[in-house]
Amino acid sequence: MTDKYAVINAEKADYPIVRMCGWLGVSRAGYYEWRSRPASASARRRSMLASRVVEIFKASRGTYGARRVAAELRARGKAAGVRQVTSIMREHGLVACQPRPYKRTTFGDRAGAAPDLVARDFTADRPRYKLVGDITYVWTQEGWLYLATVIDCFSRQVIGWSMAEHLRAELVVDALAMAAGNGSLDKEAIFHSDRGSQYCSARFRAALDGHGVRPSMGRTGVCWDNALAESFFGALKTECIHRFSFPTRRHARTAIANYIETFYNRRRIHSRLGYRTPWQVEAEHYSLSLAA
Repeated sequence: MTDKYAVINAEKADYPIVRMCGWLGVSRAGYYEWRSRPASASARRRSMLASRVVEIFKASRGTYGARRVAAELRARGKAAGVRQVTSIMREHGLVACQPRPYKRTTFGDRAGAAPDLVARDFTADRPRYKLVGDITYVWTQEGWLYLATVIDCFSRQVIGWSMAEHLRAELVVDALAMAAGNGSLDKEAIFHSDRGSQYCSARFRAALDGHGVRPSMGRTGVCWDNALAESFFGALKTECIHRFSFPTRRHARTAIANYIETFYNRRRIHSRLGYRTPWQVEAEHYSLSLAA
């Protein structure tokens, strides 16, 4: 109860107190009585922690669970255990959005397939060396919008993406061109994908050759062979696409571009990256390289 009053107190400049009391199931009289009495030191600490937990959860767009919230608190110099954060989130009804079950969508061509040079090892010791790509479908009230991405295994950063109303080969060619334009690709770079017809096309193979990139492909319909790309699409759909209804393709484009560039690459911390953002990982790498 005390934590709920603390949240109301922290948010009173942005929301009416009477509405917040209704949302949290407390009385307005109880809130004013709480505010008028002196709080214990432990209660004050917990209420301050609760307000920070709510702030971090809201800034994450409702995507962070207790572990990421706790990691963000530690990064801000406010140590808190996962159990404590879980307790606070439960008290305030803060539930991170959850992924939906995986559904196979790729049925690829065998012609033009390349050998698997990755073998499910989605780690890299330098940027722009090992890249993965995939395509997903986004429904709007105008029809389907298709998204192709290129992800750098080193930092998990989406370094290239393209959206279109079609599934022609230029969709993936444009995503690769953006990735190449966002920083020099490694001279031994690998691009890994599934065996979709776009990736097996002569046009995409020519684009890879033009950038000096070696092709790599997993098996048809085996999502684990391209797990990093699938993981990103899972996050995108859970944290963005499935939370909205897009009236037009333009609305979907704007939301997806904002998610990738503003949130995923620069603000969203990743457990696999030691609770750092992709942008942080890459920036730290280049800083160390310059200092060496």
